[in-house]
Amino acid sequence: MSERVLVVNSGSSSVKYQLLAVTAGQRVAAGLIERVGEPGSGVADHDAAVRRVVDELRAAGHDVSQPGALDAVGHRVVHGGERFVEPTLVDDEVVAAIRALVPLAPLHNPANLAGIEALRRLQPDVPHVAVFDTAFHRTLPPRAWTYALPAEVARKHGVRRYGFHGTSFPGVTRRAAALLGRPVEDLALVVLHLGNGCSAAAVLGGRSVDTSMGLSPLEGLVMGTRSGDIDPTIVFHLHRAAGIPYDEIEVLLTKDSGLNGICGDNDVREVVRRADSGDEAAQLALQVYCYRIRKYVGAYYAALGRLDAIVFTAGVGENAPSVRAQALDGLDRLGIRIDPARNQASSREPRFLSPDGAEVAVLAVPTDEELEIAQEALAVVRGGWLGPLAPTRPVDGVGWRPAEEAR
Repeated sequence: MSERVLVVNSGSSSVKYQLLAVTAGQRVAAGLIERVGEPGSGVADHDAAVRRVVDELRAAGHDVSQPGALDAVGHRVVHGGERFVEPTLVDDEVVAAIRALVPLAPLHNPANLAGIEALRRLQPDVPHVAVFDTAFHRTLPPRAWTYALPAEVARKHGVRRYGFHGTSFPGVTRRAAALLGRPVEDLALVVLHLGNGCSAAAVLGGRSVDTSMGLSPLEGLVMGTRSGDIDPTIVFHLHRAAGIPYDEIEVLLTKDSGLNGICGDNDVREVVRRADSGDEAAQLALQVYCYRIRKYVGAYYAALGRLDAIVFTAGVGENAPSVRAQALDGLDRLGIRIDPARNQASSREPRFLSPDGAEVAVLAVPTDEELEIAQEALAVVRGGWLGPLAPTRPVDGVGWRPAEEAR
């Protein structure tokens, strides 16, 4: 029987789950528990939410509470800081370490941790593995992860660029290499993960050498509700000139900005529809969104020194041809072109969007973050995790410190 892993993505008010038969690559069951902790929801807390997960799976014919029903539980954790640079078997010490990282990800890690603790209580005899969004970017060289701040302040408080979407980039990179028919180690890629959250990564030989998100998932590309790159002075200006408290500015930048801030919609499909109908606010929002993507593509082309392919992935990247076309418009002289017919064709398979013979291939490659988490979790449990793509030696011989040195 194919080894089974329950993958859990625990948010502040939701628990998303999938049960996967990993070696068969099959999604056995999936679901979403919403309104966790909200009045009248019937789901008082994360303990109640994970009990409902088990109940739903049992009702679907998958009693994961039985001995031997699960080989592992894989938990998505957004921020691993400098300590967690690979998927990690969870014990009490790991739980404490994830809790210590909450100041780096106050909007994400507490919820991730709540899910871990609830499921460990419910399923204490099953191995639990934390898979970190930041871990894929452990190979960033110092020139890419260092902020130009006083070194002692940055070191003391862990202020550096970490990068995220690390459960998406490895699988997408492997599938892009397969589509190109070339070894991962030979490729220079710009991977664009475009969903409600968006980030870009420069991937050289299977290793992240730069990425758009930084200390938090707020930096970088324009997103559905997040601002992406801004002048830091804006924060102080809004506090001094408008009297807005800092905690409210944080909400403004993470929940009320991005596409939503410019035109009042965070769903790219609706923004495109409005833009096509002549709505000027939506047109501006789309222009800003695509222009930021184009700037990062150019920057990462320069950072890599060469470019074999641009890879679009995630909900927007896989399904929004007008965004892809607008984001790469005008880059012909860099060898980057999209074939209009291929771009408009709909498919759930990895595919070329560029014309035959293009100097730089443009691809659309579906992401499967849950499968990536399940595969990494199972590999850890079986003792065979060797890295998502390639040897974990850092670029330029210097990268993130090993876990035992970073404690």
